[in-house]
Amino acid sequence: MAPVEREMVVGTQGGVAAADMVLNIGPQHPSTHGVLRLRLTVDGERVTSCEPIVGYMHRGAEKLFEVRDYRQILVLANRHDWLSAFSNELGVALAVERLMGIEVPERATWLRTALAELNRVLNHLMFLGSYPLEIGAITPVFYAFRERETLQEVMEEACGGRMHYMFNRVGGLKEEVPAGWTGRARAAIDLVRRRLPDLDRLIRRNEIFLARTVGVGVLPAATAAAYGASGPVARASGLDIDLRRDEPYLAYGSLDVPVVTRAAGDCHARFEVLLDQVYASLDLAQTCLDRVDRTPGPVNVRLPKVVKAPEGHTYAWTENPLGVNGYYLVSRGEKTPYRLKLRTASYANVQALATLIPGCLVPDLIAILGSMFFVVGDIDK
Repeated sequence: MAPVEREMVVGTQGGVAAADMVLNIGPQHPSTHGVLRLRLTVDGERVTSCEPIVGYMHRGAEKLFEVRDYRQILVLANRHDWLSAFSNELGVALAVERLMGIEVPERATWLRTALAELNRVLNHLMFLGSYPLEIGAITPVFYAFRERETLQEVMEEACGGRMHYMFNRVGGLKEEVPAGWTGRARAAIDLVRRRLPDLDRLIRRNEIFLARTVGVGVLPAATAAAYGASGPVARASGLDIDLRRDEPYLAYGSLDVPVVTRAAGDCHARFEVLLDQVYASLDLAQTCLDRVDRTPGPVNVRLPKVVKAPEGHTYAWTENPLGVNGYYLVSRGEKTPYRLKLRTASYANVQALATLIPGCLVPDLIAILGSMFFVVGDIDK
């Protein structure tokens, strides 16, 4: 009698033996924007569990802060979210200024606010181009980068850098912006505002894009709050939270900050929040530039050769492009911080993947992952 062959079918739920399959997405995968690893268990085409595994590019920045003075740590803090460099360095400067009791000149405050909003637009345009690309739409990235380049020229003229600006200093800004810069910045903003509908019409209501994103990867408001999600990810789930309005810093207390929210909490809602925030931030940046022109004066304060923060501790948080960034600074009266703890937006947001991905289909995995809008350096610090 011939032997009976027993077939093990992976991932089916019929009357035959079944076995789940463990898959690794990453740690090097185009959609992870860096070395993030997802350990997935799949049953056929459906994901049953997801474990985000971080730490592959950990730089030990928080430990390095402890052996660098307050001027030097800006260059390290600048880099954890490389798409939000201006906002990163701003948070550290605000924490040190608060602990030292430094009052920043009004002109510097308005310039900082304008540059922070331009940096927010640059961050969002990157994701508005890369996210459709990850799910098969090639054209939008060219439109997004056209607008990015227009604003990058303005930022580069003011700061000297295209990605790591290093323009903030404890007490204000590195230097005054070039003569006529505010006019050129306004012209760039007007140009981007006029051309942005090209990208909007191309992708927002595209039938294929809608089919891939609407109703996919729904993050309920309660779950978003439980994981500490913030920024566009949280606001797309209906959490009406924005530190620029709720706990104003810089010049935001003098501005009417529109907070863009959606209720669906799916991939498309997250994309729409990002897109509509670009329109809002362009308006805010232009308002700030108008105020800069009417506010003469210095852009920094004179500091001693060696900057020492008095003994104590403080916490400063900012509404970075990807969400809430917190900076907990502890000083023992020396020229280096005793401790500087970063609370980054991407780290909290990506934890929600453990709840968000289980139950989805494998073809929807990349659509969900890309819609969380994270930077791996911001996770690993």
